Amino acid sequence: MRALTKALVSVTTVVGIAAGGLATTGTAMAAPASSAQQQAASAEVSTLAVVNLGLSTAQAKDWQCWLRALGYNPGTIDGQLGTNSWKAAQRFWTPLRFYNDSIDGIVGPNTVKALQRYLNSRDRGYDLDVDGIAGTRTKAAFADYVTDQFSHLC
Repeated sequence: MRALTKALVSVTTVVGIAAGGLATTGTAMAAPASSAQQQAASAEVSTLAVVNLGLSTAQAKDWQCWLRALGYNPGTIDGQLGTNSWKAAQRFWTPLRFYNDSIDGIVGPNTVKALQRYLNSRDRGYDLDVDGIAGTRTKAAFADYVTDQFSHLC
């Protein structure tokens, strides 16, 4: 009788462990996100991303202060060029005809082209290719311009 009880307890334990393991498998494993969900998540991330394009935090603050002084609200002056800062820059470049896309705050090729056109218009000899690529020369020119023009505006 004792052997039979031990066997039943052992079988019950094994079944319980297996059942518990199976029960938790269902909750631990999630189905992969659909491509629409993944695209929506990436759009949110890119929209909220901080893109300083080669500027230090201090330089980015100066750029934000300059935009604010011109009447283009960049949001919080924090040295992090996020959506609001780039929307302000896009609004600034629009009447200058350097930017002609939606005001979305996303640093895509059209925003970079606007920056390149703007920097080229400043008579500083940057002579950047207006290609929409934020390469080394574009970032260096942006940093040079901000440092030279707007240092310590805040």
